[in-house]
Amino acid sequence: MISVRLILLAWLFACLVAAGLDPYEVLGVARDADEKTIKSQYRQLLKQYHPDKNPDPEAHERFIEVGEAYGILNDPKKRENFDRFGDPEGQPQHNGMGDMFGQFFHGHPGFGGQQGRRRGPDTQVAIELTLQDFYVGKDLDFGVEMLNICESCDGSGSADGKRHTCLKCRGLGVQTTTRQFGPMIQQFQLPCDKCQGSGETIANRCKSCGGQGTAKKPRQYNVFIAPGTPRNHMHVLEGEGDQNPDWVPGNLNLRFTENPRENWGFRRVGDNLYRTEVLTAQEAAQGGWLRKIHMFDDEIVTLKREKGQAVMQGHVDIVAGHGMPLASDHDEHGHLFVDYKVIPVGTSSREKDEL
Repeated sequence: MISVRLILLAWLFACLVAAGLDPYEVLGVARDADEKTIKSQYRQLLKQYHPDKNPDPEAHERFIEVGEAYGILNDPKKRENFDRFGDPEGQPQHNGMGDMFGQFFHGHPGFGGQQGRRRGPDTQVAIELTLQDFYVGKDLDFGVEMLNICESCDGSGSADGKRHTCLKCRGLGVQTTTRQFGPMIQQFQLPCDKCQGSGETIANRCKSCGGQGTAKKPRQYNVFIAPGTPRNHMHVLEGEGDQNPDWVPGNLNLRFTENPRENWGFRRVGDNLYRTEVLTAQEAAQGGWLRKIHMFDDEIVTLKREKGQAVMQGHVDIVAGHGMPLASDHDEHGHLFVDYKVIPVGTSSREKDEL
């Protein structure tokens, strides 16, 4: 029988795997918080982590997390999906207790192992994109090195195609050991250390794969990243996980991350874009200036002030419809928020560039 200790270990592991980003924790609000409380906390955190006010290198990431968390809780549908499924897009979260125990105890009597080949693990791959890729979309060709069934031995691991019943476990794949704890006697079933739980041994191993039955080989893929795709979006290629003779391939999960160094001075928060424009003290006080902002789709947004129009430090211009394309409708956009930083007289060109 399986020991209680192993059951507890499996349970703890399941809890860790299931853990993820929680918008309630990011904003520091209760799950039953109302809209007013959420918005108030959101505004306080934006001020706390704004990159212009907080020099901490982690402030930028926290600033983005706060914006994305608010984007979930401020949208009634996304909030309902997260509360029900743990996913704002409404996809039920797997890897629950049933799945975890099924995988952990697969093949052991008394735990209802699946019939036939079990499903293999999913493979996670992060693909870094620029903010421009997320804005205009991208047709992406890439390669991933994955485990494939060995072509030389057709997955048997044997050069002559022969596999033999393991003599140590008699083909069961497990060994039973007995231990006594005081007056109690417990039996443990562990994978056989001779055949690694397969129940079979190989006398003449395949030279191409070393008897593993699989070999790493690059696979080529093409995926389209639609305009407005959310940062860290997971794209699932079903059945494209690692191959193995003992299992049905799992999925290849592609997570699209953003390269923060190639953002043209923009910061993305949900469907909106933010940027900081630098003005001299004279420009801020007297006006008479013009700025042209080049967007990712080659469009130019013009910002200007006539003579006599002053701009205060921290003032924010909102340019409607010039943020990120909406994932649900690429013809619609969020907004562009431009805040102004006024630099003192005598600031060097190098210092201006750093700002």
